[in-house]
Amino acid sequence: MFNRLNWKKAFIQAAAVGLIFCLGLALVVGGFVLANYDHLGRLMRVVYLIDTQYLNGTSRAGLVDGAIEGMVSSLDPYSSFQDAEENKVLMNSIQGTFGGIGVHLSTADPEKLVVMRPIKGSPAERAGLEAGDIITKIDETDVSTISQDEAVAILRGEPGTKVTVKIYRPKTKTEFTVSLIRDYINVPTVEGISLPGRPDIGLIDISSFNMNTGDELEKVLQKMDLTKYKGLIIDLRYNYGGEVNAAIKVASFLVPEGPIVHIVNRNAVVDTKESTAEYIDMPIVILTNEYTASAAEIVSGAVKDYGSGTLVGTKTYGKGVVQTVFTLDGNTSVKLTTDKYLTPKKNDINKLGIEPDVEVELKEGEKPTILPTEPVFDSQLSKAVEALLQKIQ
Repeated sequence: MFNRLNWKKAFIQAAAVGLIFCLGLALVVGGFVLANYDHLGRLMRVVYLIDTQYLNGTSRAGLVDGAIEGMVSSLDPYSSFQDAEENKVLMNSIQGTFGGIGVHLSTADPEKLVVMRPIKGSPAERAGLEAGDIITKIDETDVSTISQDEAVAILRGEPGTKVTVKIYRPKTKTEFTVSLIRDYINVPTVEGISLPGRPDIGLIDISSFNMNTGDELEKVLQKMDLTKYKGLIIDLRYNYGGEVNAAIKVASFLVPEGPIVHIVNRNAVVDTKESTAEYIDMPIVILTNEYTASAAEIVSGAVKDYGSGTLVGTKTYGKGVVQTVFTLDGNTSVKLTTDKYLTPKKNDINKLGIEPDVEVELKEGEKPTILPTEPVFDSQLSKAVEALLQKIQ
């Protein structure tokens, strides 16, 4: 039986954990604990048992971080707690510079670590990794046993260090292992070229959305000189999304002036984001697939609602919720789902996706041609060219 001194000690220890999710155990006086006795009482009991019975020692900070991680991970697949190392990775991703193997990874499906595409000139590209590859193991760690944030943190590291990854390639149903040497990775998210064999058609690939993507697109459009082109194909395939404001600026180039997206919070308060750039007003085709997600769906949804372009490919992923990163002490952070978003016509695409105007799938085993250097295109890009030619002829 616990004596009064032990329960007092347990109560103090529980407070250290309990403060992270309530206004403070001082609310006990107001009857908070009485109303939630089964929950806080259980928490206090566990903290006491860990402190008095657990075989190995543990730190108070470790208990607090574990409690935060457990709470946040129980909310939804997209909310997460980042320790100091994971938070550094997250911030680097948003800013666009880091040390690693050089792959864009999908975070849309929390059950898989899917390679969206290798970054040009990166260790991953040199090793032959392809869009659609699934990373199943990193060094000795099975990816299925850790969170995506943890997996990304392991993949990244100091340039010059070695990491081994096991890959499953769905299109050939094969597994293989590659060793890579991490390098400095600067991530350009927007690249533009003239379509091989068709100098009157521009092709722009947007691989993800970070803080710089909107400005990058603006520079690419200026550099390409749109007066040379009759139309544009914008490839959003394998784009898992990212920073919302960047998506708003990108979409602003592709639709007439007006609402781009409606952000709706937990209290049903709607924040309508308007166009922030000058509409380029030319024939456009947007390429999408099942990995086009989140911020990329903001762009796709705006183009479809306004009818300013034609969507070609397959239905998008359907991630219509927004996460906000809140910084915590100790260089940690928590990422919470705080809002949902609606397209300009107020369509909710969460878990539904966006249907293309022209549906076409890649053939079995067919490799996507992202920014091809020769006039040989995959089935989806070929159909996009066909759709654009119908618009400009």
